[in-house]
Amino acid sequence: MPGNPPEFQDRREAGQRLAAALRHFAPAHPVVLALPRGGVPVAFEVAHALGAELDLLFVRKIGAPGYEELGIGAVVDGADPQLVLNEEVMRQLAPSPEYLRAEMRRQLVEIERRRQAYTGGIPPIELAGRTVIIVDDGIATGGTIKAALKGVRKVHPARLILAVPVAPPESISTLRSECDEMVCLAQPDPFYAVGAHYADFTQTSDEEVIQLLHRAHDQTVAES
Repeated sequence: MPGNPPEFQDRREAGQRLAAALRHFAPAHPVVLALPRGGVPVAFEVAHALGAELDLLFVRKIGAPGYEELGIGAVVDGADPQLVLNEEVMRQLAPSPEYLRAEMRRQLVEIERRRQAYTGGIPPIELAGRTVIIVDDGIATGGTIKAALKGVRKVHPARLILAVPVAPPESISTLRSECDEMVCLAQPDPFYAVGAHYADFTQTSDEEVIQLLHRAHDQTVAES
């Protein structure tokens, strides 16, 4: 980023700093949900510091009939997967209920394939009545995170927290009403892109995701 050193060295350091800002949630025994793949190294550090359970949260866009790039909603996975619709686009296009059901099934199949690959079949954690912290490595426009928050809200967590290392101020303001609390360490303006605020923003590999999830699972089992 022109003129300024990056805010974070890498996702691990960002996660450690985020964890320090979230320590007051540890007594609530929260569930930490990571958006794969880049959110996983950040969320792992949070879960480790808080002694919390770590799980993945997949969000899959549903495209409009004949125009897949135009999102009419999203499927948010979990023990009770949720369909989140963009009401404005829905009113304009009015896709059939059959189309929505078929697309939701198709995206759930892909979510299950990815969950199986990453977790080896460990079922999603039940979120109802729990303190839930959704973590990513940063926010740009906030569309995916907004769908994630709306989807998780539908399963009635006790508290819903969004925690990210970096995001633009305008995205923060639009997402604040979707959660009970938000923790964002840096809100640079101008923002550029998430990767501009990391010295090392190397893409997180599938292998790293799998390794961190297994480490987090083993830690949870050892502490239970």
